[in-house]
Amino acid sequence: GMDAKEVAKIAFKSSPDCMVIPAHAWTPWFSIFGSMSGFDSIEECFEELAPNILAIETGLSSDPSMNWRVSALDNVALMSNSDSHSARKIGREVNVLDGAMSYPAIVDAFRTGAPVRAGEREKAACKLLGTIEFFPEEGKYHYDGHRNCGVVFEPEETKKHKNICPKCGRSLTIGVMNRVASLADRPRPKTKSEKFEEVSFVVYKNFVPYLNLITLDKIISEAFGVGPKSKKVKAEYEKLVKNFNSELDILMKVRISDLMATADSRVAEGVKRMREGKIKIQPGYDGEYGKISIFNNNKNKKQQI
Repeated sequence: GMDAKEVAKIAFKSSPDCMVIPAHAWTPWFSIFGSMSGFDSIEECFEELAPNILAIETGLSSDPSMNWRVSALDNVALMSNSDSHSARKIGREVNVLDGAMSYPAIVDAFRTGAPVRAGEREKAACKLLGTIEFFPEEGKYHYDGHRNCGVVFEPEETKKHKNICPKCGRSLTIGVMNRVASLADRPRPKTKSEKFEEVSFVVYKNFVPYLNLITLDKIISEAFGVGPKSKKVKAEYEKLVKNFNSELDILMKVRISDLMATADSRVAEGVKRMREGKIKIQPGYDGEYGKISIFNNNKNKKQQI
């Protein structure tokens, strides 16, 4: 329950070289920009310590281009980290670094990862090259809603209902998409895609690029029509990782023709569709993950990426 600024004070008092990075920055309730946090800016939260905050971690329910709408964030880097409390989910969001791996070098990577310091990036001993992201719609808090009542709304629908659940009359949990829009002072940018290996990164001006991935167990699960924790998924997952070095290599680098030779054809096709963005997601809300559809062309799916 300690105030965020007090935590930062303790950290910087122990060493001025400490990094303090707000995690899951847009998640409702207690994150720095969450709808119930009480803060609309880093400066409001950390006051005179704000210049020492070099980065924020954007969370599963937002991606960098959503954050790019908020000009107040141009002076911080956008990180994407995985939760360490679930070993099998480590790596589902990643920061791609290049260069020295000393602590000062990594600090410098995130300092120069801010778009306002893009001119200094090439001189940094370690560079933030990009981030690997969930599709934000898959995150637990992308849309607004009320889980107990099964109510899920886009921001415009939430406005019509004045933030109130039409079933029980209680307040809706305001999701990340809505919250970003409330703080945004510019439109979502018109980005371009640049190929790196087999996948396309989203690129825009001086901002660090990113790409969206779906975890391999979910692709296999969707391909086989069974749960992601099933023995069948586990066996296919372990076979592929053993053959191709790592999950990220399979998702990003391995040629589809090579994947076809080893993986079940449905799994290889799922990886191909993910790379091409040919997927559909029912957005997550109020603690519920979004539901991915790679093979089912159900017209009731709400969001096409």
